[in-house]
Amino acid sequence: MFRLFALLSMCLGFAIPAQAAVTITFWSHELGNSFPHAFFTLRGVPDSGGAPVDANFGFTAKTVSPALLMGPVAGKLDIAKPTYIAGSDAQFSVVMTDAQYNAVLKLVDAWSEGKPGSIYRLGDHNCVHFVKEAARLVGLSDLDQPKLMKKPRSYLKAVLAGNAGHVIPVGLHGKAYLASLPPIQSVPMRANITTASQPRR
Repeated sequence: MFRLFALLSMCLGFAIPAQAAVTITFWSHELGNSFPHAFFTLRGVPDSGGAPVDANFGFTAKTVSPALLMGPVAGKLDIAKPTYIAGSDAQFSVVMTDAQYNAVLKLVDAWSEGKPGSIYRLGDHNCVHFVKEAARLVGLSDLDQPKLMKKPRSYLKAVLAGNAGHVIPVGLHGKAYLASLPPIQSVPMRANITTASQPRR
């Protein structure tokens, strides 16, 4: 029933919080001295059940310095504080299958500090490229926007426009969006459930 409501809400352009499965929400933060400027949150409970998920991930340079302009530098995952998220903008969400959720977790691991993917390059391996890869893993298209890869908000708005009907538009400031979300309820583990064949698009 919820998924029928979610589909109807997408068609009408409503923003709704996750009630089942894990939802990935893509965020932008206006340029400034704090990073990352693009990141995503994961919230909900896997279809297979278990503990609630409430996490966020971005990617940035380990040290912000002029070296960023000269070439590759060490990168790191960035876990945003609640106040940073509240001051950011939620652009759109996707309700994931467990297979997509697990793929996103593998992406997070691959870009974590010390892994080959943790090298930060301003031109082609920055925070926008990180969220772009997450968007690809959850089935979105029209992700190649070469002129927008240093413009987080514009990039995510372009992805939203290119995936109308396949994402849940949010378009809310973080504080308002977070206030609209209900508590996450844990779900008992369920055996022998297959989610990979149940895409939510």
